[in-house]
Amino acid sequence: MIDLQVNGYAGVDFNSDDLTLEQVEHACEILRQDGVKGILATIITADHDAMCQRLANIVKIREQSALATQMIIGLHIEGPFLSPVPGYIGAHPAEHACPANLDLTKKFLEAGNGLTRLFTLAPEQDINGEITSWLNDQKILVAAGHCNPSLDQLKASIDAGLKLFTHLGNGCPMQMHRHDNIIQRALSFSDKLIICFIADGAHVPLFVLKNYLRCVGIEHSIVVSDTISAAGLGPGTYHLADQTVVIEDDLVPWAEDRSHFVGSACPLKNMVVNLKSIGLTALEIDCLVRHNPRKILGL
Repeated sequence: MIDLQVNGYAGVDFNSDDLTLEQVEHACEILRQDGVKGILATIITADHDAMCQRLANIVKIREQSALATQMIIGLHIEGPFLSPVPGYIGAHPAEHACPANLDLTKKFLEAGNGLTRLFTLAPEQDINGEITSWLNDQKILVAAGHCNPSLDQLKASIDAGLKLFTHLGNGCPMQMHRHDNIIQRALSFSDKLIICFIADGAHVPLFVLKNYLRCVGIEHSIVVSDTISAAGLGPGTYHLADQTVVIEDDLVPWAEDRSHFVGSACPLKNMVVNLKSIGLTALEIDCLVRHNPRKILGL
């Protein structure tokens, strides 16, 4: 399987300032044991210099390990060009969200040293699609996420090179307009976008996921784990970058105030079980977790 969104795994936080070679190799080994062949290590919104340092640290560690080189096939930068509006910002610290700009984008890519494969931003934060178009020219996939663009803004972003939508159904408020909302807008362009979903049953209830997959079509869908360091472990207190995450018996990562989820603790192999439970065939599941992500990455 190929996972486009992994913030951490097996007790290891890829967004930690103190990330070590031993930790990365441990996470990669457990991922491999769990049936994952490659991941995009995901760095989320934080102080911009800290983001650069975390990207550079993963690059440095990866160069020291054959296992990490094999498993970490690229980087996914999620933020900071996201909507700062409560609900849409999700678990990302709103104080570090900002409009897209080219200088900062180049700074992130330089820190990533050619490994950046996917960049999630909010189309409404990218005026005239400038950064989306530029990233597209650099052969970097651009996804919309943690966003609330109008229908016209979303269409303009697609015209500028937007290719994916990050974990649809999440990164948005619990209460929205019943028709004109970001989920419906994204679904209306599902013939032009690859839509990613978190199939843990919590971020999107499984009956809703079944509806979404029917609407989008298996060929335009990808399942991602969005795992944090708690993945594969039990209840407890964990971390994602500078945030404390609480996991109780439901195994769902919550912010300390329980206002929102903070990533997922569900390994991709468990999501496969969930997909089987809603009636997907082995071939359909293979498309969602292996074929489609390989295809979008050009592997």
